[in-house]
Amino acid sequence: MNCNTTKTMTETAASRARVAVGPDVEIVGITPAWGVASAEGWYDSFISAAAVLQTLETLPTDIDGVVMAGFGEHGREGARELLSIPVVDITEAAAHLAMPLGRRYGVVTTVRRAVGQIEDSLTTAGLIDRCAAIEDTGLGVLELDKDAFATAEAFVAAGQRAIARGAEVICLGCAGMAGLEEHVRDRLPVPVIDGVAAAAALVETLIRQGLSTSKIDSFATPLAKLRSWSA
Repeated sequence: MNCNTTKTMTETAASRARVAVGPDVEIVGITPAWGVASAEGWYDSFISAAAVLQTLETLPTDIDGVVMAGFGEHGREGARELLSIPVVDITEAAAHLAMPLGRRYGVVTTVRRAVGQIEDSLTTAGLIDRCAAIEDTGLGVLELDKDAFATAEAFVAAGQRAIARGAEVICLGCAGMAGLEEHVRDRLPVPVIDGVAAAAALVETLIRQGLSTSKIDSFATPLAKLRSWSA
């Protein structure tokens, strides 16, 4: 589930997810029909969350699990209320996969204004204590695939800053970075984790184990009431 309306980014994330799961797993990329072209900031993120949640209301019944492909974006908890199938956010999936690999992890993201959102998302998920640093590349989300060399250079520089602050593992801090780890692993002395791949693999594991979201309290089904998406 892409958090923005850019279809090429949906396919980038879906393609990376396909590599991370078994051959018998079908990955379906979904793009919201409305929202923001890229989520960069609180305002964008809340609009994105509304669009994503409305899209998930009509999710096909043959879908077995959902990857929320927005690093630090809102909507994760609402999706878990709405759906009875596993919902995994790439923010928490990347951090969970990083923690067995090193004592502290770092995140390299896009623009500086995303740092606070990522901090809050990791805090809500109970994962912030092991985060050594969140560094930005200074690149906008839609700039990531315009110049692959410049993106890799910016990522490596930010990754080195995170390592200097104590990170022993680096997480890609944007779904649009999916696949970038293949190009920078040899240039950084630590493991580099893509959240899309991590989340896809985790969703697959939950499905195979027959596990899903607990619905008794925090993520209970939304109360029945009138809700309107437009005037």
